[in-house]
Amino acid sequence: MTKRQIAGSRAIVTGASSGIGRELALQLAAAGGNVIVTARREERLQELVREIEALGRLAFFLAGDITRADLRAELLALADERLGGLDILINNAGIGAVGNFADADEQRLRKVMEVNFFAPLEMIRAALPTLQQSDRPIIVNIGSVLGHFAMPGKSEYCASKFAMHGFSDALRAELAADGIDVLLVSPSTTDSEFFDNVI
Repeated sequence: MTKRQIAGSRAIVTGASSGIGRELALQLAAAGGNVIVTARREERLQELVREIEALGRLAFFLAGDITRADLRAELLALADERLGGLDILINNAGIGAVGNFADADEQRLRKVMEVNFFAPLEMIRAALPTLQQSDRPIIVNIGSVLGHFAMPGKSEYCASKFAMHGFSDALRAELAADGIDVLLVSPSTTDSEFFDNVI
């Protein structure tokens, strides 16, 4: 994967109200990119858009739940209408779960997989036709070091990130002929609000 030029690029960043997503949106803007950000907390997104606009870049937000198909469709429509397309899709939205698997229920597992795995995959599926129109398209999936090494007490979270790891590797091979890059980023523990919202 070659080094890419960010200036003038058009990006969507999910889970952008705090932590890694927020910082990625700001870094994209600082490098000359234009950004659409999404998360559930509207007031945080409004503040982020103001910061990006202060850097002289275009920024738009759409608040909502990334597991909803209508929100994903609206994000892509917004990219078409306001940015004229999409070059970078960053799937960052995620949720954690802590506790032994035997002590949890089906709802916890399904929630983690819906947010961390199914939603980003369906976002990718919906975005592919738009990304194919770009001359420098890339999909960035934010995984975790726990998608490479498992840890007790975080079994559902590990499962979702291992799944994202395997999917990203397979998708990279599938999309190589189309010129769409796929990057998996696997951070370790990060100073963010992630642990404030674990199940």
